[in-house]
Amino acid sequence: MRKRLLSLLVLVLAIGLVLGACSSNEKASGNGKDKPYEIIWYTIGTPQKDTDKVFKEVNKYTKKKINAVVNFKQIDWGDYEQKMQVIISSGEPYDLAFTNGTSYVQNAQKGAFYPVDKLLDTHGQELKKALDPAFVEGAKVNGKLYGIPSNKEVARQTVYTFNKRLVDKYHFDLSKVKTLEDLEPMLKTIKENEPKITPMATFKAYLPFDYVMDQKIPMAFPLAGDTSHVINWYESDIAMSTFKTMHKYYKAGYLKADAATSKDTWPMDVENWFVRMGDSQPYADILWSRSAKYDVVSVPAEQPTTFNDSVTGAIQAISANSKNPEKVMDFLNLLNTDPYLRNLVDKGIEGVHYKKNDDGTITDLPARIDKYNMPSYSLGNHFILYLYNNDPKDKWEKFKEFNASAQPAPTLGFHFDPSSVRSEIAAITNVSEEFYPALATGTVNPEEYLPKANKKFKEAGIDKVLKEIQKQYDAWKAKNK
Repeated sequence: MRKRLLSLLVLVLAIGLVLGACSSNEKASGNGKDKPYEIIWYTIGTPQKDTDKVFKEVNKYTKKKINAVVNFKQIDWGDYEQKMQVIISSGEPYDLAFTNGTSYVQNAQKGAFYPVDKLLDTHGQELKKALDPAFVEGAKVNGKLYGIPSNKEVARQTVYTFNKRLVDKYHFDLSKVKTLEDLEPMLKTIKENEPKITPMATFKAYLPFDYVMDQKIPMAFPLAGDTSHVINWYESDIAMSTFKTMHKYYKAGYLKADAATSKDTWPMDVENWFVRMGDSQPYADILWSRSAKYDVVSVPAEQPTTFNDSVTGAIQAISANSKNPEKVMDFLNLLNTDPYLRNLVDKGIEGVHYKKNDDGTITDLPARIDKYNMPSYSLGNHFILYLYNNDPKDKWEKFKEFNASAQPAPTLGFHFDPSSVRSEIAAITNVSEEFYPALATGTVNPEEYLPKANKKFKEAGIDKVLKEIQKQYDAWKAKNK
């Protein structure tokens, strides 16, 4: 009997130890009910004074909903890319990070981010339904999705944007503006009559290409004609004619003399320009006018097109080293589908940072501008954000129509792996840095400088790189028919 009691006691103690260990492990990992999992989230933007106040409310909500809390860390615009690379390279623990464009692709290829395809099916079903399919397909790297794109405009549309006061003053007919050349009579009028206005804010002239890397690097696929073969676009007729027009404008004094080297970002709220170029979205003129505090008006330079950089412009990626990627996906699912949480993170606290109007729209309060001014584009799904009182009522419907109207670029979903030609690309990039700013701003004569650039590209190994791009593109195209 004594032996049986002793055996029973040992068994009870063993079970207790196992259960205790399980409970301890659950609490440590954040899976238990007692201890919420802490999600360390890095994102871009100027750190705000009221972040702690807002995320106290965020964490009350997320703890209740998914048993998780968020440690929100913002890194300022100019420092984000470099500091995030240090964090990734050093192995510093984090769970979630903003990324975009080339950085997203390169870090995905290096294995820094967690593939989320399966997580979307198990912990992000509502999020997957909310995402435009073009984001999911276009942001895949080697067939896998490594982050959640902000669900917003899926396409890019480059536009000419004008100071409306000057358009109205001189009765310019913007319906006639289809090309760069169509700007000439307006630029001449502004130059002759508005001494305090620079006719053209420094911009790089639009060219109709799908760039493999970025717009100054010479490898691209044409958007019209033979769209299936990569070319050195510096050798194209359209590049020569566009740069000749820019050179003509530069010599006429329509751009600043230091256009090629100036670091001036031409902030919209400084009314010292007539026309500029940028990427648009539905009702962008309203947003820009609100920011500038005077009216602007835009006309398209291209049709809406879905490019790799337009679907990877704002992505939240889960770290490959996250201790609980499932819980992070639970948070992303909630953030992108729950209007209360999405607007709390983006707009702050109702009654403190904004007020709700009787019609359901919102108006910013001073604390929103001064203490909690967040970059909306970087944080998630736009379609559940509250509308402002002066927003068009059909704003999100217009976004959906814009997305539906967009044509896919030739390389949408194709991400070049440069590992076999890194030295050539480094040399080509150096040549681009030498020639592109001067050519694109019209500072130099393209008839003299384009041949020089192309000679140097040849010497740097561009033919080898073009061949490798075409090989990878053809293989990708065959696989994704």
